[in-house]
Amino acid sequence: MSALLSPIKDIHSERRLFMSRVVLAAVISILLLGVVIARLVQLQVVDHALFAEKSQGNRVRIEPVPPIRGLIFDRAGRVLAENLPAYQLELVPEQVADIDDTLQRLAALGLIESEDIPRYKELSRSGPRFKPVTLKLRLTDEEIANFAIQRPRFPGVDFRPRLVRHYPHGEAIAHVVGYVGALSTQDLEHLDPARYAGTSHTGKTGVESRFEADLHGDTGYRHLVTNARGRQVPSDTSELIDSQTFENQAPAPGANVYLSIDLELQQIATRALEGRRGALVALDPQTGEILALVSAPSFDPNLFAVGMTSSQFRELQDNPDRPLFNRAVRGAYPPGSTIKPMLALAALETGATNLTRKTICRGYFQLPGNEHRYRDWKPGGHGPVDLHEAVSQSCDVYFYEVSVDLGIDAIHDYLDRFGLGAQTGIDIGGESNGLVPSRDWKRRAFSNRDDQRWYHGETVIASIGQGYMLATPLQLAVAAGALATRGERFRPRVVAAVEDALTGERTLLMPEPVTDVGIDNARHWDSVIEAMHAVLQGPRGTARAVGMGAPYEMAGKSGTAQVVSIAQDEEYDDAELEERQRDHALFIAFAPLDEPRIAVALIVENGESGSSIAAPIAKSVMDAYLGYDGDAS
Repeated sequence: MSALLSPIKDIHSERRLFMSRVVLAAVISILLLGVVIARLVQLQVVDHALFAEKSQGNRVRIEPVPPIRGLIFDRAGRVLAENLPAYQLELVPEQVADIDDTLQRLAALGLIESEDIPRYKELSRSGPRFKPVTLKLRLTDEEIANFAIQRPRFPGVDFRPRLVRHYPHGEAIAHVVGYVGALSTQDLEHLDPARYAGTSHTGKTGVESRFEADLHGDTGYRHLVTNARGRQVPSDTSELIDSQTFENQAPAPGANVYLSIDLELQQIATRALEGRRGALVALDPQTGEILALVSAPSFDPNLFAVGMTSSQFRELQDNPDRPLFNRAVRGAYPPGSTIKPMLALAALETGATNLTRKTICRGYFQLPGNEHRYRDWKPGGHGPVDLHEAVSQSCDVYFYEVSVDLGIDAIHDYLDRFGLGAQTGIDIGGESNGLVPSRDWKRRAFSNRDDQRWYHGETVIASIGQGYMLATPLQLAVAAGALATRGERFRPRVVAAVEDALTGERTLLMPEPVTDVGIDNARHWDSVIEAMHAVLQGPRGTARAVGMGAPYEMAGKSGTAQVVSIAQDEEYDDAELEERQRDHALFIAFAPLDEPRIAVALIVENGESGSSIAAPIAKSVMDAYLGYDGDAS
C-alpha cells in the first residue's frame, strides 16, 4: 500500500535551488551591467574626443572651393583674359519627374542642343541624384528672360551665377593667349586631383596652358552640415560646427600674368591678314620678347570657355582653312628667298664667295655636265651681279652658283646657327621643328639606299629655300632678329612678368640669351645688312615700292615659295592656278636700321608675291610699333 502513496515534497531543497539560481542570475546581471557601464565609460569618457570627431565627420562634408583664375594682361596692362559673372543652366535629377521629356522641351526652346541630350541623360544617371547637372555654362540675357517666363513648367531646372573665363578681344589673341576648356580624363592624369578639386576648367593651349600652374591658384574648402544621404541641410554653422575644429580655408587666387604682346600691334596684324591664310610674328630683337603673334584665320576662344555644341566644334574642326591650327609656331613652310641673307653670310665666312665676285645671270643655271636648267625668277636674267645685287634683287642664279662651292652641310650649319630647323623654345609651346636638310639627315630619313644619297641638284634648290627645307614663321622671326643684332640671339618669349594677385608683387622674366651666330667679321655684316636695306630702300630692290619714302630706314628680304612643281620648260601664271596652288608669299624685316627695335616675319599662304603682298603688311606693323603713320610712305 505504501508503494501507491506519493513521495513527500522537500520544500527546503527546492528553496535552496531557487535561491542559488536567483543569486547566479543576479551575479550575471551585475557582471553584464558592469560590462555595459564599463563600455559606456570608455565611449563617453575615455574615447569621447575620438568619437566626437567621428560623429562630426559623419554630419559634416568638406566641400572644395575653387580659386579665382588669374588674369592675363598685355604689356600695357590691357586685359586679355578675365573672369566675368554669368548664369549657367542646371538640372537636379531627383526633382525632375521625366528627365527625357524635360530635356526635349529645353531643346525645343533652344536652350540646349538635341544632339547633346544623350550626354546630359548619362550625366544625370552617373552621380548622386541631388547633385545638379550643368546643361549650359553661359546663358545670354535673352535666354535668361525666355527661361524665366517658362520656369514653372520646368521643376528641378534653374540657373545660378558663376564666374566664366572671358576673352574680350576674341580672335585677335586666340593663338597666343590660348583658351580654357572643361577638364578631361587626360587632363586629370597629369594634374593634382587635390589641387583641382571643385575646378571644372583648365588651360588647353597657349599661355593658358603653359602657365596653368600660376594662373590656377590653390583650392580652398568649407564644411557643410549634411544628412545621412550626404545632402546639405539648412543649418547655422556657427552653432552646429566647432569653428576651431572645423576651420574653413579660403582659396588662394591664381597669379596674374603680363605678356610682352602689344595689343594694338596684335590687332593691326590681325586686320592686315583678315580674309587670308597666314601668320605673322613680331619680336624685339634685343630681348626676344614677342610683340605680336598672329595666325589667320583664327577662332573665338570664348566658345571653348563657355562650352560649345558638338556641331560648333565640328564646324571649326572641319573648316578647310584650319582656324584651330597655329600657323605662327606650328606651320612649316619652304622659307624661299628669305634665307638668302643668311646664306650670303655663310658664303662670305667660308670663302665660297667674296664681296667683289660677279656672276652672269642669264635667267638659268646648269650644273656641269647636266642639261637641267634651274631657272631664275626673272626669265631674262639679271645680267652681271655681285653679292649686294644678288640679295637686293634676289638673284637666284647667284645663289645657285655659290651653293655648289658652299655645300649642303655648310648651308645646314649656318642656318642652324640662326635658329632654323629646330624649336626655338618659346614659352607657349606647341612648336614644329622645321627642317634644314643635310647629308646625315637624308641618310636617317630614308630607308632606300638610292634615296639616301645627296645630289648636287638638291643643294641648288636648297639655296633658295625650296626642296626639303621648312621653317616656321616664328623661326624666321628669330632669324630676322639675329640679323638685326648682328648675330646676338635670345630665346623668344611671350610672358614678361607674373604677379601675385594678393600682394601685387611682380616677378619680371629676364631675357634669356642663347648661343649667338658666331660671325665676327663686321664687314660681312655691314655688306649683307646694307643689301637687305637696298631690298626696301634701294633703287632696284625687289620691295622698293614698299620702303621708298619711309620716314625711317629698314632692312628686309622677300621670298616666294612654290607650292606646285612645274616641268622643265613650262611656264605658268599664278592667276591661272587654283587659289590654293599659288605660291606662298614671305617677308622678313627689321627696323630701324642702326638700332633695331622690331623684327618681323610673316607668310601669306598662296599670296603669290612676297614683295607686293607680304612686305606691305610687315611695314604696316613696323610703322605702328615705331609710331609712324602707315600712310607716311
